[in-house]
Amino acid sequence: MGQFTTPAAEAMGLLESAESIAVVGISPRPDRPSYEVAAYLIAAGYRVYLVNPTEPGPILGRPVFDALSDLPERVDIVDVFRRPALVPPVVQDAIAAGARAVWMQLEIVHEEAAAEARAAGLQVVMDRCTKIDHQHLRGQGGAPGPATS
Repeated sequence: MGQFTTPAAEAMGLLESAESIAVVGISPRPDRPSYEVAAYLIAAGYRVYLVNPTEPGPILGRPVFDALSDLPERVDIVDVFRRPALVPPVVQDAIAAGARAVWMQLEIVHEEAAAEARAAGLQVVMDRCTKIDHQHLRGQGGAPGPATS
């Protein structure tokens, strides 16, 4: 667990309240974490959008968007599968697209980008996995999927 890891309660609270998630850096390869996590989130009932300007799609039977600004709705969580050095432009896109939160996957930490996101009013999760945290949420009797209102 990294020194900048977001507390579990904060991460799980975000997953409980979220309905839509954009997976940025999706890979068409089933052996890649982004593919596995996206498939899991879809099965869990979230509205999942896939973003990768270098992949024509479809992936997991869904279109692949070039940018967050191309999505048909503002998403709750931008789930980032990019190297730390490539996180700042994703955070800037998330801010511009009106996302509620930026979630950097395991071993992805970028304090400057996180500070920029927080300053713009976004929640930030770093060095955690949406799939693992959602599985823990289910194991603790939490909601099996996204919140519905």
